[in-house]
Amino acid sequence: MSAIPGSAMKRVRVFLIDDQKLIRTGVRKILEEEEGIDVIGEASSGEEGLRFARELKPDVVLVDIHMPGMGGLETTRQLAAIDPRPRVIGLSVSGQEPYPSHLFAVGAQGYLSKDCAADEVIEAVRAVMDGVRYLSRDVAQDYALAHADPALGSPNLSCRETEILGLLCEGRNAKDIAEALHISPSTVRTYRHRLYAKLNVHSPIELMREVWAQGLIPGQVGQESPREP
Repeated sequence: MSAIPGSAMKRVRVFLIDDQKLIRTGVRKILEEEEGIDVIGEASSGEEGLRFARELKPDVVLVDIHMPGMGGLETTRQLAAIDPRPRVIGLSVSGQEPYPSHLFAVGAQGYLSKDCAADEVIEAVRAVMDGVRYLSRDVAQDYALAHADPALGSPNLSCRETEILGLLCEGRNAKDIAEALHISPSTVRTYRHRLYAKLNVHSPIELMREVWAQGLIPGQVGQESPREP
């Protein structure tokens, strides 16, 4: 493989593991259209993917959860033992529990539904490279409900913070929120960091869980949280 000229910003090196060529081709096309991301290879099985990952040392590996032979969970577990350790994002046709929890338990940093929007693939890669766990928007609510804790009291949020919190919980990204509220994406990110600090969370998953637990958006969340039998 030929090297791609570098830049001032570190390029993200991504490797794909999926037994379906159509999925690999689609994900590769999405990633290669993004500035600063290079797809350095792909494999059709967990066994083959591990061999290449040890040799190529990717920054991020996207792994299909449901593969014949060595499945995605075991592949993720073994990828987590590689030095340097790549960030792993699981891909699955199902976003329901317990799949996300099982994947995170064996060392993954992200989880994407194969029905997710193209921009989410980019967003997930960027997030895990920043050390933030990422969960696909279409499965975040299910995950939050499954892991909701008893309410611990509500923080003091401003009207604008509550407004942005609600949009974040709808799965909107910084650009979408900025357009909706007529502010800049950087301002949205500032508010998001402030919300993370006030709620003592470090990822979108933890944010959703805390919102459901504390009932921070009346009428939208916190009203139907599951109860113990």
